Amino acid sequence: MALTQERKQQLIEEHKTHASDTGSPEVQIAILTENIVNLTDHLRTHKKDHHSRRGLLKMVGQRRKLLAYLKNKDVTRYSALIAKLGLRR
Repeated sequence: MALTQERKQQLIEEHKTHASDTGSPEVQIAILTENIVNLTDHLRTHKKDHHSRRGLLKMVGQRRKLLAYLKNKDVTRYSALIAKLGLRR
C-alpha cells in the first residue's frame, strides 16, 4: 500500500525542475497524488477504516495547499502540472 522507493524516484525524475530537485511543489504534488490514489483504492475495499480516511483527508488538504501556492506563484507551471497529472477534469 505504501509508495515504494523505486516508484518515488520515478515520480521525482518525471516532475523535477532541475537536476537535484526533490522538494519542489511539482514533485510534492505528484507524490501526494500517487499516495491519494493508492489510499482511495484501499478505502474502496475497507470502507470502515476511518483512521486511514483521516490520513487521506489530510493528504488531500496538503495537496490543495500546494496547488494553491503553485497557482499563485506561477500559473503556467500550475496548468502544466494539472494537465500532466490529470487533475481538475
